[in-house]
Amino acid sequence: MEKMFAQSVEDVKKIYKFSDEELKILEKVDKAADELLEPELEYYLQRKFNPEGIKIAGKHGLLGLPIKKEYGGMGANPLVAALGKQRLGQVGLGFSTFFNANVFLAELSMQRWGTEEQKKRYLIPAAKGDIVLAYALTEPEAGSEPTAMKTNFEEKKGKFIINGSKYLITNGSIAKAVIVFAYPKGRQEGMTAFIMDTDSEGYNVAMKMEEKIGLFTSDTTMLEFTDVEVPKENVLGTFGKGLHVAYSALLNGRLGVAASCVGVIDDCLNSVVARAKERVQHGKQIGKHQLIQKHIAQIAINLEMARWPMYFAALRKIEYEKNYDNLEVREELDRRSALAKKIASRMAWESADHAVQVFGGFGYSLLSPVGRHYCDTRAPRIYEGTDEIMELKIASHVLGKEFEAFK
Repeated sequence: MEKMFAQSVEDVKKIYKFSDEELKILEKVDKAADELLEPELEYYLQRKFNPEGIKIAGKHGLLGLPIKKEYGGMGANPLVAALGKQRLGQVGLGFSTFFNANVFLAELSMQRWGTEEQKKRYLIPAAKGDIVLAYALTEPEAGSEPTAMKTNFEEKKGKFIINGSKYLITNGSIAKAVIVFAYPKGRQEGMTAFIMDTDSEGYNVAMKMEEKIGLFTSDTTMLEFTDVEVPKENVLGTFGKGLHVAYSALLNGRLGVAASCVGVIDDCLNSVVARAKERVQHGKQIGKHQLIQKHIAQIAINLEMARWPMYFAALRKIEYEKNYDNLEVREELDRRSALAKKIASRMAWESADHAVQVFGGFGYSLLSPVGRHYCDTRAPRIYEGTDEIMELKIASHVLGKEFEAFK
């Protein structure tokens, strides 16, 4: 296994006993990550979505990483899945963002809330890598406040008619189906989740958002729905209880983002250590200069600060999945996933900045891994819950529900 990833696995063994099957899953992820490196770089420099990533991940079974075997997945528990996502994060956040939307947001939502028919039609093909899924909650005027969204539905002749728009949607132009959230027309209560086929009449990719700062190998879109018909059997979860689906998905997504960001820190540390030993300035390896050591030490500190909150959040999620009705465990998971996401995303951004400084001029280039990380790591501090929302969630857990800054 790659050095930093292998060390993480060894460290986690101190708090968790892996089965032989789980270790084999992590070996598969490791091999896939090695294969992803070259095409990710190639497509990143072209600023294009990387279709090879789907093929490679599908070949190794990764697109069903946390999905039960009965639905075509690998059956990895949340900790094993998080470690796998950490390894994929080393490759870069472009592929990891695609993976997070497809697997952690959409597939896991279908696994928990979907009917058996929905799982057969959408989840099993997605887990096998035959189709791609997307998750559409955010709107131009509804980001941190999903209850402000305007996408609406009405029932006509036994079908639901959906109108509205969604913004910054990962996989929007490559997905076979999208989980869409909407309110009943004229109301701001009773949010419902729907599975919408992207070949439906009225489904439109209004914009492919290519002028991003980074994440070039991730497909990012703005979607518009004009009288899109969705059959009743495509309601996901309980009708009128879409917020339950949305919030459970965000628990998954935040853990996935945290794991990816830990992987970025891993790669930053690997990269600066190699650079510090190879590059010579002023007659000696730059790693022998104290100020360079300061940058390297900070990245190593960031790694330790970021990875353990993520591992412990994953361990609590294992407990939560045993009983979704255990509100005490759910509250703790909510707090731990917010902590993990906030810390890891911030530490990844800071670590990439330190790494660019160690690399010098070459670091300020998309040809360098740290340059790509520097461009990409700003996004995780926004998606799946901004820094500020995570801080408010953490504070409300400390102070008590009566101090919640938002409902």
